[in-house]
Amino acid sequence: MGASRRVHAVLWDVDGTLAETERDGHRVAFNLAFEDLGLPWRWEPARYGELLHVTGGRERLLHDMVSRSDAPALAGEREALAQALHVRKNQRYAELVRSARLPLRDGVLALMHECRERGVRMAVATTTSRSNLAVLLQVHLGAGWNRWFDALVCGEDVQRKKPDPEVYLRALQALALSPLQTVAIEDSPGGVRAARAAHVPVVVTRSAYFADATIEGAVAIGPGLHDRRGWRPALAASADAATPVGLDDLESWCAQMDSVSQFG
Repeated sequence: MGASRRVHAVLWDVDGTLAETERDGHRVAFNLAFEDLGLPWRWEPARYGELLHVTGGRERLLHDMVSRSDAPALAGEREALAQALHVRKNQRYAELVRSARLPLRDGVLALMHECRERGVRMAVATTTSRSNLAVLLQVHLGAGWNRWFDALVCGEDVQRKKPDPEVYLRALQALALSPLQTVAIEDSPGGVRAARAAHVPVVVTRSAYFADATIEGAVAIGPGLHDRRGWRPALAASADAATPVGLDDLESWCAQMDSVSQFG
């Protein structure tokens, strides 16, 4: 695969990338919040997939209300309802994560451990809330989960959500690194656009809702960090079929990106 280029930091997206939280976590929590507030609404998996094109839970609720005849007529009332639903949904999401132990995607924890062992810094660049991030990672990394990361940029830290690059620009500023010293791991077209607009190279691990989405500008696209098969560009074969995608693979993909000047 050619020479590698040193990666100084890995920037993690959360929903769909660290865990399949959208279909089995957030969607379910929204439906429970609807019930809690006495609303007859329900988001089926296919409908929620459509709504994922709108970034942000509160924004998603407001977008959905436009098509509902039983939603409040006045904009201020819709805002208030969306805010109340979102607060309740986050409470329900925390309950779901703690009780069901929504798993991290296979290969994620292995790459995190490798980063720590090799002195590669990590950051989170997400437009989900800090409370949602905390409950997920506390379950899997323990009470000191935040010490695994040198920067945490969440939805409440930015004015504009993905696909705007603000979340990545803030993460780079906090790390004091240039974009090409880092690599982002994302699952969605909007996340890729956000990283690219900040000139950060992106590796895409396809998630349930974006398994067939058109992705442009990623340095690599594949099924997940747990599987060396099915990646473009292809990964070198390993003697152990269970060997996950690692830092050497990320660095090699970034070196190939350099060779074609994909990010200028």
